[in-house]
Amino acid sequence: MLDTRFPRLVGDIGNPATFDFPLRYAVVCGASPRRVVHERDPALLEPFIAAARRLVDEQGAAAIMTSCGFLVLWQRELQAALPVPVFTSSLLLLPELAHAGVVTVDGAALTAAHLRAAGAAVDTPVEGLAPGCALQRTLLDDLPELDGADAEREVVEAALRLVRRVPALRHIVLECTNLPPYAGAVRRATGREVHDITTLIAQRFGARG
Repeated sequence: MLDTRFPRLVGDIGNPATFDFPLRYAVVCGASPRRVVHERDPALLEPFIAAARRLVDEQGAAAIMTSCGFLVLWQRELQAALPVPVFTSSLLLLPELAHAGVVTVDGAALTAAHLRAAGAAVDTPVEGLAPGCALQRTLLDDLPELDGADAEREVVEAALRLVRRVPALRHIVLECTNLPPYAGAVRRATGREVHDITTLIAQRFGARG
């Protein structure tokens, strides 16, 4: 888990009620959203590995997930360091989906390097939340309040921009692990299949979020 204080609604990977199986959480101290999303701080890799090892060795974790899709940059390193499956990001679904695009917390920060790390095509269409919108500020600046209705509107607007830009899309992948609470609204608004970290886990383990 990133080191955050913003609210986590049901559907968010950081809310235990999201899943119908038990989770154990480990926070990586100092891993702020901006250090991960904007700075890609390499000094955080070892703390993430150490936290994951504690979950496996001390609490018997059968798999490891992370609370930020941008950590896909370290998918290979984390998997090599751990004896259980590692799922850093919903972006790992992209190689299996034809005609897919991505909605992300920050479109400018999600680069070809992230797509390559996920095994996806570097020309995969990407649309970010509107720069400076309330939800983006809450998540990246780690603010203590979140307006769920407003956040839903902002996520849906990003998805609609993506579909208008690429009408042939059949699938939308929500990169950010804080966006699944709005997946149903995105599906209704766009008519596309919507995927996120919870559907990735359901697919791999047959468990539903």
